[in-house]
Amino acid sequence: MSAPNKAYDPVEVAALAPAAVDRMRADALAAIAAAADLDELKAARLAHAGDRAPITLANAEIGALPPAARAEAGKRVGTARSAIRAALASRQEELAAERDSRVLVEETVDVTLPWDRTPAGARHPVSSIADRLVDVFVGMGYEVAEGPEVEAEWYNFDALNFPPDHPAREMQDTFFVAGPKPAERSGVVLRTHTSPVQIRAMLTRPLPLYVVSPGKCYRSDALDATHSPVFHQIECLAVDEGLTMADLRGAISAFVEAMFGEGLRTRLRPDFFPFTEPSADVSMECHVCRGASTRPGGAPCRVCRSQGWIEIAGCGMVNPRVLVACGIDPDRYSGFAFGLGIERSLMIRHGVTDIRDTLEGDVRFSRAFGVEA
Repeated sequence: MSAPNKAYDPVEVAALAPAAVDRMRADALAAIAAAADLDELKAARLAHAGDRAPITLANAEIGALPPAARAEAGKRVGTARSAIRAALASRQEELAAERDSRVLVEETVDVTLPWDRTPAGARHPVSSIADRLVDVFVGMGYEVAEGPEVEAEWYNFDALNFPPDHPAREMQDTFFVAGPKPAERSGVVLRTHTSPVQIRAMLTRPLPLYVVSPGKCYRSDALDATHSPVFHQIECLAVDEGLTMADLRGAISAFVEAMFGEGLRTRLRPDFFPFTEPSADVSMECHVCRGASTRPGGAPCRVCRSQGWIEIAGCGMVNPRVLVACGIDPDRYSGFAFGLGIERSLMIRHGVTDIRDTLEGDVRFSRAFGVEA
């Protein structure tokens, strides 16, 4: 029996014919050249050089050829695939360069334009000056005390020696949240001053006591250039053995110098407050003209209206009845207190003429004050 005829293989692969390979190559090169962007080039790569591309499938059929024909077919297919890969790489480079050039034009950033397109906010000057006032008192050894804005009528009035028929307890002056219950005499109000915080401090803190209480207050006032139904106060309270009006005067003088400038004189004139006895009105020498507007030939002063003095606060020695209401022996302890409006301090210190400017929320008003250290 003769040996098998290994030189003959009846399998013929049409995909490996020279004309078919040339057509695949031409189609691939045409698709690559026609790709207008990188996405289209990716689609052309998958269609003509991917795993399911005609030239790739044809390459897999080389094994079906007679041994003598494989070398020629492999060379033919390899040359076509190399040409396709080279065309892909060249077109990739061209399209990437076009994309980068287009991005540089379309996404150009003008570094001279303002970078802060979202305007920055500003800290409200009332908050800034409140912190400054607190720092002055803390520097003198006081502690900060806070309390609720919705307050029991007893803390807001009764404990502070306001009689039941006092005008401040009427609805035209005070915002009432709830009236007294049948079994009680005290209702609930929006606090009209920060003095209730002092009552709570005397009831809960050990003696001696030195506290400062800043906070928001409410009164039934019409909104105008100098009045607001919502405003801020800061009050200071000292309770210790042997305190006198001289201590009160010294604390006020130290505060005025720290807040408005050194060398400013202060004066106390008799006044009346239910929770202090004796009571006084505190005025300071005008920090702008320093009294020069009152002298002959002096230029008019808009801040003090050429009076030379500016009213800034109320003060006095704590009424013994208030001490008794808080369980403190008035024969052993005495105290002094004074308080002022924070908005008024802002208006005096910075020349603000309309309190409504502090309430409108216009960031341009706040930004003008900058940032205080």
